[in-house]
Amino acid sequence: MSAHFPENVYRSPYEWISVAAYSTTAVSVAHLPVPPTIAYGSLAIFSLVSVKRALSALRIMRFRKNIRKLPYYALTADEIPSSDKALFLGKGFRWTQTHTQRLFMVRQPENDGLRNPSKLYKAARKHEIETMGTDWISRITRKSAWWNPVAPLPPVGGSPELHGIEIEEDDIWEDLGERVGHKVVLGTTRVGKTRLCETMIVQDIRRGDVTIAFDPKGDADLMTRMYVESQKSNRPFYMFHLGFPEYSCRYNPIGDYGRITEVATRIANQLPSEGQSAAFRDFVWRFVNVLTKTMEGLSIKPSYENIYKSAANVDELAGDYFKKILDKHHPGWEKDFDNFDMPESEAKSAVKTGRNLDTMKLGSFLKAKKHNEPLIDALGGILSNDRSYFEKLVSSLYPLLEKLTTGEVAKLISPDTEDLSDPRIIMDWRKVMESNAVVYIGLDSLSDAEVAAAVGNAMFADLTSLAGQIYKFGHGVGQSGKTQKRKVSIHADEFNELIGDEFIPLLNKAGGAGYQVTVYTQTWKDVEAKIGSPAKAGQIGGNLNTMIMLRVKTVETAEMLTNQLPEVKIMTSTLVSRAGDVAFPDSHEDFSSGNEDRIGAETVPMLTPADLTQLPKGQAFALIEGGQLYKIRLPLPKKDKQEEIPAHIGEMAADMREVYRLSRPSAEENAFTEEVVMPSNTSAWYMNSLPLKFLFLPFKAAYTLFLIVLLIFGSSVLTQNYFGTGNLLEDEIKWPESVGHDAFPGKEVDDTINLQIARLSYKGLKTVFFDLTLVNESLKAKSEADFGYKFKNYLVPRMKYLQQFDTTLKVISFVWEIGH
Repeated sequence: MSAHFPENVYRSPYEWISVAAYSTTAVSVAHLPVPPTIAYGSLAIFSLVSVKRALSALRIMRFRKNIRKLPYYALTADEIPSSDKALFLGKGFRWTQTHTQRLFMVRQPENDGLRNPSKLYKAARKHEIETMGTDWISRITRKSAWWNPVAPLPPVGGSPELHGIEIEEDDIWEDLGERVGHKVVLGTTRVGKTRLCETMIVQDIRRGDVTIAFDPKGDADLMTRMYVESQKSNRPFYMFHLGFPEYSCRYNPIGDYGRITEVATRIANQLPSEGQSAAFRDFVWRFVNVLTKTMEGLSIKPSYENIYKSAANVDELAGDYFKKILDKHHPGWEKDFDNFDMPESEAKSAVKTGRNLDTMKLGSFLKAKKHNEPLIDALGGILSNDRSYFEKLVSSLYPLLEKLTTGEVAKLISPDTEDLSDPRIIMDWRKVMESNAVVYIGLDSLSDAEVAAAVGNAMFADLTSLAGQIYKFGHGVGQSGKTQKRKVSIHADEFNELIGDEFIPLLNKAGGAGYQVTVYTQTWKDVEAKIGSPAKAGQIGGNLNTMIMLRVKTVETAEMLTNQLPEVKIMTSTLVSRAGDVAFPDSHEDFSSGNEDRIGAETVPMLTPADLTQLPKGQAFALIEGGQLYKIRLPLPKKDKQEEIPAHIGEMAADMREVYRLSRPSAEENAFTEEVVMPSNTSAWYMNSLPLKFLFLPFKAAYTLFLIVLLIFGSSVLTQNYFGTGNLLEDEIKWPESVGHDAFPGKEVDDTINLQIARLSYKGLKTVFFDLTLVNESLKAKSEADFGYKFKNYLVPRMKYLQQFDTTLKVISFVWEIGH
């Protein structure tokens, strides 16, 4: 390798020429008439050099092979490694300037043969398509076996050279200290996000973190894996699913809060906020906030159902609150109230606005009692508005609450704590933290995205509120004993469907409470569209310190990673040829010419957006630990042993697969298992990654001739020895010697190197075919056992052809001897 130009690891392995030369010299020196010390010393030296060159050739072959065929890599869930110090991401390598240089080299036109399938491979695939894969040839070409040179590659697409440029892979780990900086995983649909999510969730559960997964789509395999891992760790498992309320636990998204205003915020944030909608959302927020404070005063726990009921009957709610205030501060007020006459103007106003007269009279009575309270004034302000006019101001609230309180979902997210007939447990986040539980949240966004977003956002807001309390008081707030500090791992798949203003403080400040958030989305534009503001989207992105990017489809998303990488210098080689007339007429030269190889340095990006749009499925670039770039590939799912799960979990998983019809294959159906050939799962590399035409032509010819002689010799000697021809094998070994005596009379050919090589070759073949395999001994037995009987009956009708083989062997041996 040049000291000034990087090694071209994708050239043809010319070292095999040196290997052939050194090996031949080693054997020749050992047979020359020289002292044994020199002979064997030279043999050792030449052999060592030959081995060194062979290793170099094999390294080049590995690089060439690796471009299209990566080593097979799959893990069962039990085989996924875990650690208390780091998070396992997959296999890969750190990307440096060297890999940018190699990527540039392998994409040169002369290396197209390494990256593209061979003609034979294309012909096999074409035949399978034309015959629909039904004939016997297609069944053979589709077989994953070492002898199949056209075994199909996995349908992962992309540019395999992005990972194949490195032959040395290591397990890639991320330090757990980086997790509190949060992580974003970007990738288009069906490229491996859920598999990566599952890999990290399994480790989080085993590590003992409180693990919460938000799954808007509904992945049955993820849900069952979380259940199995929680049971192995002897931890509680909560499953909340909007699409399967009969199996789900119950949860009140607005029932727990640190401040009363959080309830109004969680509801109002689900309403449109663009343009004039922002003003109406403010009306809704104030209205819900007044309702919530009133309900709290009446000891009514907020829920979507209670909020809807109160919003529709605000007069009744206000009347109940007024009565409670009067009971508390003015005992016996009923007598005075009976004698109280409401001012005529207020009575006319109540009739005009369509309000309840008794409630309006109670409000007027409280004023007369000089009882001032902000909440009473707020309720009076609502009641003073015309009923139909006020309902128009808050009209956007009712459709949302209608959706959240319709059908079975209503009992799921507005649980009745007094209904003892409902066996489903009620989940709350504080209980989850205290019990160190594992939680799966299925939001069924495919059925109703608005309800899913509302519940998901409310959950995020609930978790943020709890994080504030944990940050101030620790995990043991409200408990007498000391509670262990816990890590809370939150995984939000398709988080662009769930994101809202509540998510920003969760990322900004929840790290101090032990929260470590990992979010998954397809493009960053989805986040901007959902949040409604590029500035807010940038604020969210600024709090996601670790980035893992699988294949993406937009340049803008890819640039989120590439813009954070430095530029590097690569070496380029330019061939320059020139010719021209001589400028001086007195010169004896008519023209001048020259050829140059110019080596120069060129500054290029370490990675381009186009590279990220061409990643194969299951591969990613990871920017971790302060901007270090790693290229990783995820472990493919491998068929796992059947785990025992409760009947209701199994039924729900089966229903989820049927309802959602996810294209994610199970382990036994996976397109990337051993049943379908994987990169380098077969040793038949010679047709796809390193065709023989790339080898040195004489070496290729010698290799082919050796195979032919080996086949003929084996067939001939095996047959003749089986039919008991006596010492035929020994005669065959002596035959070249007699040929040599006849061809070179009077010469001592007995000790020539040629005859010694011939003897050694015959003896070597005899050892391989007979002594090592014990075929010779079994054939001499002459038994009528089933093996011998079938073997003999097969060969007897073909004796004529086998004799022709034997004759051909003699002719080849004779021509070879005469030639020397």
